[in-house]
Amino acid sequence: MKNEFIDFMSQIAGDAGKELLDYFRKDQGLISMRSTAKEAATGYDLIIDKFLIGEIRRRYPGHSLLTEESGRFKGDPEMLWVIDSLDGTGNFANQNPLFSVCIALLRKGIPDAGVVYAPAIGELYSASRGEGARLNGKRISVSDVEDLRESYSLYCEGGDTDRERTGGILTGVYREVKDIRKLGTAGLETAWVASGRSETYFTTRIDPWDVAPGVILVKEAGGRVSDFYGKEWECKRSDLLFSNSTVHSRMLEVLKQN
Repeated sequence: MKNEFIDFMSQIAGDAGKELLDYFRKDQGLISMRSTAKEAATGYDLIIDKFLIGEIRRRYPGHSLLTEESGRFKGDPEMLWVIDSLDGTGNFANQNPLFSVCIALLRKGIPDAGVVYAPAIGELYSASRGEGARLNGKRISVSDVEDLRESYSLYCEGGDTDRERTGGILTGVYREVKDIRKLGTAGLETAWVASGRSETYFTTRIDPWDVAPGVILVKEAGGRVSDFYGKEWECKRSDLLFSNSTVHSRMLEVLKQN
């Protein structure tokens, strides 16, 4: 049976993405924000946040919400919507097309459905529990690379401000993989693991709204998600590893050493 929330999520993410494209590359003043991407809030984040909250509360008035811009709205504790209205704000401000709208629904704390929509590159990722992961409606799966040294890794420092720690982790990982890349949007970084474009994505002190849809995307695509100690994801700020599953254990060993 098709998850009842996926069509709704895809619709509102699509509408949000269209609105973001109306603003994208048209506000030259945003470029000045690129030096403070971690603190940047373009104002468009807030516009989209308000729109998504309104649509969800209108359709599911009894549900709880957690958004990056507005915090938590209390409701049914077993049904929680987790939203990042504009993931990749720094990219958006800098006229980089790698930004996304991230929406997930958690049922009793477990991701039940999620979408990541990157409007500027025309990619809509979706997944629901037990029904697989898709890109623009077509089934996707993680890569089958088994050797970490042959793998590509994505990373971001999430909410971590300790550059010495991040640098140490990066140095340790770089020795063990084919290459490391950074996209600047956790939504797409998780989605690219799900679609087999990368074998791993690791991040430190990441907030739940950045990765909630990615958790179900990667799992439904055949991958694995855990913290750096191998524990299951929880809806809180944490260090996380997303992988194609086959290199997960070895990557955890590397991360624990740094």
